[in-house]
Order: sequence, then C-alpha cells, then structure tokens
Amino acid sequence: MMTAIGVLLFVVGLAFSIWFHELGHFFWARRFGMRVTQFMVGFGPTLWSRQIGETEHGVKAIPLGGYIRIVGMMPPGAEDMAGRKVGRVRRLVEEVRGASLLDIRPGDGDRVFYRKSWWQRVIVMSAGPVHNLVLAFILFTIILVGFGLRTPTTTVEAVSECVLPATASAEATCTTPVDETGALCETGPGCAVPIPSPAREAGFRNGDEILAVDGRPLEDWQSVQTVIRDSPNEELSVTVLRDGREQTLTVTPLPNRVYAGNDPENPEVVTVGFLGLSPDQVYVPQPVSSVPGQVGSFIVTAAEKLIGIPERIPQLFRAAFLGEERDINGPIGIVGVGRISGEFFGLPPETAPIQEKFSFFLALLASLNMVLFLFNLVPLYPLDGGHVAGALWEKARSVVARARRKPDPGPFDTARLMPVAYVVASVFIVLSGLLLVADIINPITLDQLQ
Repeated sequence: MMTAIGVLLFVVGLAFSIWFHELGHFFWARRFGMRVTQFMVGFGPTLWSRQIGETEHGVKAIPLGGYIRIVGMMPPGAEDMAGRKVGRVRRLVEEVRGASLLDIRPGDGDRVFYRKSWWQRVIVMSAGPVHNLVLAFILFTIILVGFGLRTPTTTVEAVSECVLPATASAEATCTTPVDETGALCETGPGCAVPIPSPAREAGFRNGDEILAVDGRPLEDWQSVQTVIRDSPNEELSVTVLRDGREQTLTVTPLPNRVYAGNDPENPEVVTVGFLGLSPDQVYVPQPVSSVPGQVGSFIVTAAEKLIGIPERIPQLFRAAFLGEERDINGPIGIVGVGRISGEFFGLPPETAPIQEKFSFFLALLASLNMVLFLFNLVPLYPLDGGHVAGALWEKARSVVARARRKPDPGPFDTARLMPVAYVVASVFIVLSGLLLVADIINPITLDQLQ
C-alpha cells in the first residue's frame, strides 16, 4: 500500500509541476493580451478537457510534458511561394507556418504572439522554467527549514563486527575469507576471515555518546571522524556517556584503505584510521538564510549532470540491451524516479519514519523541477530557451539594423527552425524510450543509491 502511495504521489507531483510550468506561460500570455486557445497537461489523446472562456483546459494521456497554444507563434513568410518549386524542407516549413496562421481570426489584431514586443515574448517563454525554479525553491525551503537536513551526531548508532576494506567484494562478510583487497578467497597469502573491528574489541555499544577523545571535548561527528582518520595505529582514550554515566574506552584505530576525492572515474585510495562506528543521524532544521546557498549548489550540480548526459548514453544503452550494470550516476527516467519514490515509501517505519518519507518525496519533486528549469532553458527550438533565444536575436538584429540606418528586419522567422525542432524532438523521444527500457529492464534501485 505505501509503495503504491509513493508512486501515486510522484505521479501527482509530476502532473502538478507540469501544470505549474504551463501556468507561467499562460499567465503572462494573457497578461500581455495574447489569445491562448489550449492549456494542456500531457501529450497524445485527450482524457479530459473543459472550455473556460476562450481557452480549452485539459489533460492528455502521456504525462511527459505539456503545452499552451498561443495564436500566431510563427510570423507570415516574407515571400510569396505560390507557383514556386520548393524543396522538401521548405515545403515542411511552409506547411507548419500555414497551420499556425490558420488559428488567427480576423479580430485577433495585435493578440497574436509574433506581433508582441520582443521583451514580452521573452517573459512569456521564460515564465514556465522560472515557475519550476520558484517551485523548486519553495520545496527546498520546506525541506531545509521545516524538516531539516540529516545530520550525524556523536551518538553511536551501530558498531561494525569486522574490518572490510572499501574495495571489498559485495559478497564479502565477516565470516568469509578475503584477501587484502577484500576479494573472496580460499587459500593464499593474506587470505583470512576479517578481523574484528577495533570498536567491537574495545567494547563500544550502540547508543554510546562520544564526549571526548584523549581528554579533548568533541561536539560533532565530523570532529570525531577527523581524529579517528588521522590516528591509524595510535592508541586513543575515548570518553563515552553510557546509561547516564561516563566511561573511558581505550582503542587503537586500524589502518584501512578507502577511496578519497570526488572523481568516480579515477578514485584515489588512501590509508586512514578505522574504528567501525556509525553515527546516529537526526534531522536538524536549517536557517532560512541557508536556502539560497543550498539551492545554488544544487543548480550547479544539476547543470553539470545535465551537460554530462550525452557522454553517458552509450553506457545507458549497454545497461538497457547488453546486461551491463547500470551506472547510478547516469540519467534516470520518470518511471525510474517513480519506482524509487515507491520503494522509499514502502520501507518499514522503523527504517524510514513518515517524516523522512515526505522529506525524501519533496526532495525528488524539487530535483525534478530543477531539471525542468535547466532543461527548458537550453537554447534549442522547440524548447522554451529556443523561443527566448529567437526573441533576443530579433532584438539584436534590430539594434544592428538601426545602427546601420537600415530598415528593421521584423519578427524572427521561427518557422525556419522547424527542421531543428524535429531533430531535437526526435532525440528527446529516443532518449525517453531508452530511459524507459532501462528503467524497466535494468532499473536503479533504492539499495544502490544508499
């Protein structure tokens, strides 16, 4: 039941995000007097619609986007094509232009899109992505200020039974012989059952609160972790609070090889001290002043991942059709994100309390809106960024013409970009299909992300 609720919530959140995006376009188009004939969430066959004023509002079957239909998105052609022989591409351009101009009624006058000022068109077309950014900012504010960030404390949540290197095989356990790299083995130099963790041998227990190390008070887990990592093979005296009484435990961190740095393609392995302690984590509400910085950092990260999608497509193809392991840092589709939402809501309450589930869901929705904001600003037609770029180019062209004392070239002919639009749409459809296959056949699961 909770898994189904998680999936349903994501579907509803996705539909609302699309609607809110289109509402940005719709509001400003109406504000500037443009005639809008349709306001649709989704593509394909219409599931429901209602005429409100001069606009048909509705929901379509495929929830992969939405659109509003503004009259006169494309200007009339500058040339009379009657009786002239034209190529296939030019014929396509003129057919699309003609279909667009058919929406214009005799009384529309200045209500058509292409007759509006360049800055009004920029506002209308950028309002959708900006709405996604605003929604993401609101959601991040709720998460950070209302729920808070998971923050490790100095209280011990778990004590490791043994020492396994970071390079250990996924099948390795505290009872299976492994070599120095953590690979399973039967005989040979260094092949042995992993040794008990220093924390277990020193007598640490779940619930111990670390107060000080070598008499130096430590108030946060980062300080505790730094001392442990910097002290391989050095004896430490650790003061803990257990059942209301202070106790001192003597322990020597073992040298352990772990990954360092943030480059997953070229990981650096370093030797640090290891005890085998995992901290308890609690949600700590953040001040409102921290929200802009957190959102800014997320925008940078999301932009880097969006730019890196093309180079990850070959691996995605191999994962979808050749059985290769899915890259957890690669792109994931709507179906995959919905699946993760359902998996997280399906976790038992003792593992993920309801507060944590809703915080996770809001984080997914905020991330989705951030991606929608960035993706739609890409300056390629028919994306919103393509329309914005066309209006800006029109203004720049007008300024240059005025400086050269030449006539204003007039509206930028977006119809000529239709071949680009078809290429962009085709790439998007292929990528969406590839993500759908990968999310079904070889999905990224919640266990892989944790």
